[in-house]
Amino acid sequence: MDKLSYAALEQQGYDGYLLKDAPERVLQFGEGNFLRAFVDYFIDEMNEKAGFDSKVVLCQPIAPGLAPQINGQEGLYTLFLRGRENGEKVNRKRVISCVSRCLNPYEDYQALLDCAKNPGLRFLVSNTTEAGIVFDPACKKDDAPPASFPGKLTLFLHERWKLGMKGFIILSCELIDHNGDELRRCVDQYIDLWGLEPEFKAWVKAENLFCSTLVDRIVTGYPRSEAEDICKELGYQDNLLDTGEVFGFWVIEGPQSIKDEFPFEKAGLPIIVVDDHTPYKQRKVRILNGAHTSMVLGAYLAGQDIVRDCMEDEVIHGFMNKTIYEEIIPTLDLPKDELTDFAAAVTERFNNPYIDHALLSISLNSTAKWKARVLPSLTEYVKRVGKLPKCITFSFAAYIAFYHTAKEKGENCLIGRRGDGTYEIKDDQWTLDFYYGHRDDGAKAIAHAVVNHERMWDGKLAALEGFEEAVAAALERIEAVGMYEAMRECLA
Repeated sequence: MDKLSYAALEQQGYDGYLLKDAPERVLQFGEGNFLRAFVDYFIDEMNEKAGFDSKVVLCQPIAPGLAPQINGQEGLYTLFLRGRENGEKVNRKRVISCVSRCLNPYEDYQALLDCAKNPGLRFLVSNTTEAGIVFDPACKKDDAPPASFPGKLTLFLHERWKLGMKGFIILSCELIDHNGDELRRCVDQYIDLWGLEPEFKAWVKAENLFCSTLVDRIVTGYPRSEAEDICKELGYQDNLLDTGEVFGFWVIEGPQSIKDEFPFEKAGLPIIVVDDHTPYKQRKVRILNGAHTSMVLGAYLAGQDIVRDCMEDEVIHGFMNKTIYEEIIPTLDLPKDELTDFAAAVTERFNNPYIDHALLSISLNSTAKWKARVLPSLTEYVKRVGKLPKCITFSFAAYIAFYHTAKEKGENCLIGRRGDGTYEIKDDQWTLDFYYGHRDDGAKAIAHAVVNHERMWDGKLAALEGFEEAVAAALERIEAVGMYEAMRECLA
């Protein structure tokens, strides 16, 4: 088969949307699966439906990357968005043609700096992983390039400033809180570290818009087990196949004027610009991530292995729904219809027939996840309603039960037991050591020890009246009737 290219598509008689030539108006730091299935997909849609007429030049944030593959396919790749929508199974294919090229600054740093000379360049996008937005004082101004992404960005902005040109709208997509603010802070630190001009620092502040954003789409990436069959069906070899779920949502924190230059509304895309993205981050963490964390440990001990199957079980699905609609949504401040619509989408996302999301993979580091994703809903529910939420309280007992089945150690893990089988429990070593030390405790003793563990919960659980007793009672019911029946009792 021919490799994917414009000529190969033309020869095949491809009649889908393609944009072969357009000005490069977006520079993207990051060339991985997520950005290509999220940001570049949206830009491709805006090109087709809103006349955005923009190409994206990609830049590898680290030395190993996809530049040879991307340039070898003229920036083209096939994206499949798969899942459920309005109850129907969908599998949408789109050839993405908004990418012009991919730079490797570790081989040709000047090619990156030359992009600053482009007067049409207006947007900078990044997703350099959670570890990408860091200030590394070991980075030197004369490094070519600096190792850190904020270091590269600082010198790129400096190049632009020296040319006396307009600044950028910078859209940070890394999965950290207030990502745009953190990126701006790192740039300021490099300006100070390297002794760059005060006028440049003033230009960065006045002429560049650092936007914090929230991104939401599960991207499953290159479909390795299916790739050969997919390419045969497509009729061309695509080494950059990308897959993700149908659902997508992008919240950009910034002025409404962004919409004048980034025409997502005209293209009908699920993107919004808001003054504060925090309520949407809170919605995602508490409903989507909170539903995962509050459900999966109990569901695993009840005999399930993947998320999708949980959605087909009336007890487990019912437990999740009661947790979301009756105990999490009442703690949030966005309009109720937005919250319930998002919750309904969560169910469809969890029921994706194309994703086998293992419960054990979600269970990794459940202590920190429960603290970040579920504890805020628990404390806010008690504050607003004046009593303990039944399902969330039970989910904490299920969390303890998941860890407390372990009576032996593995390599960097504990070995738990489910029926006649075993499973690995993975968490911070001090957490594993704690549970191993309490492996012989009864229900009341382990509930007391965990609820009152200061390092785990910062005293927030110990302060909740009746919580320890309720957790101990739930653990006793789990022991008496099993996890599944105990979950069923929560629905009464």
